[in-house]
Amino acid sequence: MKLSLTLSRYLTQNYLINTLAMLLGLLSIIYLFDTVELIRRASKVEGLSFILILQMGLLKLPEVGQILFPFAILFSAMFTFWQLNRRSELVVLRSAGFSAWQFITPVMLLALAIGIFQIAALNPLSALLIGKYEQLENKYLDNQDNEIALFSGGLWLRQTIDGTRFDENTDLEQGYVILNARKIDQKNWMLKDVTALYFGKEDALLMRLDAEEATLEQGRWLFQNVHTYQRNNKTEVKQYYALPTQLTIHDIEESFSSPAAMSFWNLPSHIRTLEETGFDAIQLRVHYQSLLSQPLFLAAMVLLAASVAMRPPRNGGGLILFASGIFMGFMIFFISSYLQAMGYSNQIPPALSAWAPVALCWAFGLTLLINLEEG
Repeated sequence: MKLSLTLSRYLTQNYLINTLAMLLGLLSIIYLFDTVELIRRASKVEGLSFILILQMGLLKLPEVGQILFPFAILFSAMFTFWQLNRRSELVVLRSAGFSAWQFITPVMLLALAIGIFQIAALNPLSALLIGKYEQLENKYLDNQDNEIALFSGGLWLRQTIDGTRFDENTDLEQGYVILNARKIDQKNWMLKDVTALYFGKEDALLMRLDAEEATLEQGRWLFQNVHTYQRNNKTEVKQYYALPTQLTIHDIEESFSSPAAMSFWNLPSHIRTLEETGFDAIQLRVHYQSLLSQPLFLAAMVLLAASVAMRPPRNGGGLILFASGIFMGFMIFFISSYLQAMGYSNQIPPALSAWAPVALCWAFGLTLLINLEEG
């Protein structure tokens, strides 16, 4: 017997309402704690308004929502099927000749659609907003004036100069330096085919440096085989030239390792740019595969929830259901995080680290549901 459109709409509507309520509740709690943490950090900063703190908390919510999606899908599906079971609606459906697969399928398809919406629309929005959040965080909370970007033309850095010595013979006035490198040897942290432009406070170009190589050392960039061009048309060739910097290897690597500010649609081209420039893009590859697997992962959450929540009701069923949900959520989070860490460290392929948790959830959910149906 085929499930009617009206019945499918009833099941999916109940599930969607429960999912939105669950997600709203979880996001409200996270927003409260995030805002409190931002207030604590802002207490050491002058001139940061409370309204701006609230805005910064809101800018982070879409990213947090993506992390919470699997848990919201799992818990809301468990609650939905538990409600149907408690009101004996599942018994009526079974008596009418419907199998569990028939009334689970509409809910799974809805979870699949939510996953597609997440990677196609919510993820780009989240990337845009978290990028704005990081700009505000760097400006007001971390006091970082350095900027780092990567394009097809190579690595671009912008760093401030506080008026220290540019090298052992030259004093610098306050300003900033824009540095471009075509290639990077990440293992030795050496930039190749480097150009540095030194600007004064009023954006006047004071000096240009062209170097074959530049190495990031403690507190300085060390250029090798350098041509310098001064604003007075003086040109010099030097074997070594030192540029002071507050940047560290960790700062630069962190600016590319976090995938949160990168849209799903831009990830493939950004991964290619990273690898062509010389950076390791393994974290972005793992993240990209995780996003691709998200729709099927959310559908697997519904399957797991149904296999637990559709069992015959008994005394203490609500408590057992709650405990089962917490346990499953913890195990899924632990396995996913462990495999993701293995992917980040190149111990397993990125695709395996992202798709293995999905396959495990599907296998476990199918086994439980088949066992329930046959029982």
